[in-house]
Amino acid sequence: MISSKQSGISRLTLGGILVTLGVVYGDIGTSPLYVMRSVLQGNGGLENISENFILGTLSLVFWTITILTTIKYVFITLKADNKGEGGIFSLFTLVRNQAKWLVIPAMIGGSALLADGMLTPAVTVTSAVEGLKLLPVFKDLFGNNQGNIVILVIIIICILFFIQHSGTEFIGKLFGPIMFLWFSSLAVFGIINLAGNLSLLRALSPYYAIAVLFSDDNKLGFFILGSIFLCSTGAEALYSDLGHVGRKNIYFTWPFVKLSLLLNYFGQGAWILSAKNSPTHAILGDINPFYQMIPSGFLVYGIIISTFAAIIASQALISGSFTLVSEAIKLNLFPKLHTLYPSSLKGQLYIPAINRILCVVCVSYRIY
Repeated sequence: MISSKQSGISRLTLGGILVTLGVVYGDIGTSPLYVMRSVLQGNGGLENISENFILGTLSLVFWTITILTTIKYVFITLKADNKGEGGIFSLFTLVRNQAKWLVIPAMIGGSALLADGMLTPAVTVTSAVEGLKLLPVFKDLFGNNQGNIVILVIIIICILFFIQHSGTEFIGKLFGPIMFLWFSSLAVFGIINLAGNLSLLRALSPYYAIAVLFSDDNKLGFFILGSIFLCSTGAEALYSDLGHVGRKNIYFTWPFVKLSLLLNYFGQGAWILSAKNSPTHAILGDINPFYQMIPSGFLVYGIIISTFAAIIASQALISGSFTLVSEAIKLNLFPKLHTLYPSSLKGQLYIPAINRILCVVCVSYRIY
């Protein structure tokens, strides 16, 4: 990936801020689409939800984002750059002379990031598109069959992988403004719901995070952390994209992103508590609090903007996978593959073999 010094956006500028919003936060920025839904499903639905459970869940989310993302990545890891470059293999370059065995954790970390690029697009796009099931016109035309959603997701994923060979320079210019609109929408929807139950701000105390792990209201016990940690997925992009956007732009944009995410999570928590005793929602088997919390008049907008955000997140992971493999090839950790440079945008590359593998795995995972 092109370094921030070459791209000219290492300084704190409006352009650098927009690029950072569009490139760095796609994955972690779309986590509100599925985190609280996963928590609900894991605990058996609305009927098994209590106020203490929601307080504990929100507290776990807050402290996970604070400790794993803010402290670990923003405050600590971003400082471990290799001449302005970030990422697992840049870190390996800094320490490889200390011990030869360090290549093993580097390869494991790179493999995990590549696996993320294979599976996350299917999950993220599906979570966004499933909002269509809430629209009466969609139900009238296609019914409530999940198979229709799967087909639509596969079509979107296939188109996304198909356009990689021609480059994404034009689409990339739209990423920043769209993601700014996305995060602003997350904050607004969250505030609308949280305003009715400000007592949930008690969840900022770590007491509730610890208490819920041992509470009878929590059916999964410590395994609830499997759903909670989804809120930090994509946090590694803050480090891996360091060379592209620069540390200053990440420092400036992260508070806005974090606040938007937290407001939305707390807003979803407020909606869940308000809907718990509602007969209308009690009969619904699969509830996604993200869409349910959106005012009905803005539901179509919410579906559209979330789908765009999901596509942007997927594109960032795909591009990141190409860069990751390219870096591994340079370090002789991966077989040499044919690499193309499809656009005039410096640093953008395309590896056909990797693109095909990612596409097949994504589609197969979605079908499964």
